[in-house]
Amino acid sequence: MHTMWKGSISFGLVNIPIKLYAATEDKDVKLRNLHSKCHTPIQYEKKCPNCDETVGNDDIVKGYEYVKGKFVILDEDELKQLKQEHEDKAVEIIDFVNLEEIDPIYFNRSYFVGPGENGGKAYSLLREALLKSGKIGVAEMTIRSKQQLAVVRVYQNTIVMETIHYPDEVRNTTDVPSVPEKTELGEKELETAIMLIDQLTTTFNPETYKDDYREALLNLIQKKAGKNEGKTPADAPRENVVDLMSALQASIDRSKEKPAKKETAAKKQEPAKAKKKTKTARKKA
Repeated sequence: MHTMWKGSISFGLVNIPIKLYAATEDKDVKLRNLHSKCHTPIQYEKKCPNCDETVGNDDIVKGYEYVKGKFVILDEDELKQLKQEHEDKAVEIIDFVNLEEIDPIYFNRSYFVGPGENGGKAYSLLREALLKSGKIGVAEMTIRSKQQLAVVRVYQNTIVMETIHYPDEVRNTTDVPSVPEKTELGEKELETAIMLIDQLTTTFNPETYKDDYREALLNLIQKKAGKNEGKTPADAPRENVVDLMSALQASIDRSKEKPAKKETAAKKQEPAKAKKKTKTARKKA
């Protein structure tokens, strides 16, 4: 697992050297844009529409548009100095709260936290303290040149840090158009809706859900590649098709692992549902 960030977590006088690892990954199947005539990947040039010329990286500066068409220019030295002033390699836990007090809308990105060199004991101390107290830590940190608010909690014996949005980054619900005010509903309609919710209520098991579209797309790609329908530009280097097919098959196999788990999870839930119905029957009796 690739280390994304090194630093430390501190709470009170306790300082823990840590490393961050991405806890999630995007498994979307990425499709390239090709020229229909020769199937060569399309390149996108950086071009100035005003000067009508292609520009290189050395010709590009950073700017903020404070009024339509007017920009404040920030040079590299200014940005570098600002970054150095705020990029403290420490995560400081400033408060401890209950997880249920934070609405899910605030959560952004998750990272696994591993101990750094000689940090195992202090890491275990924080993990056990969080578990026994039932609390999560609210922390401040800077990552990728952006100051972040984050929560520190335990997930399956590992400390996880999740960046969360600042309050002013969450848009106001009053800006959502056409949201109805409180509406008069028939009692029977509401009872039927609640009954439907009760019937569909179960214990959340993430393994029961899968990306059907991604699996179907991978199967289609494998089928077309197996029929030698792959197109290669004349000047492109040849790759080992066997290795590529193996990688595709591995992706499909991983996608197909979940249905089996779904059936297992369903079987586990059947006795629980049966017990629930029995208890309901007894109450009615």
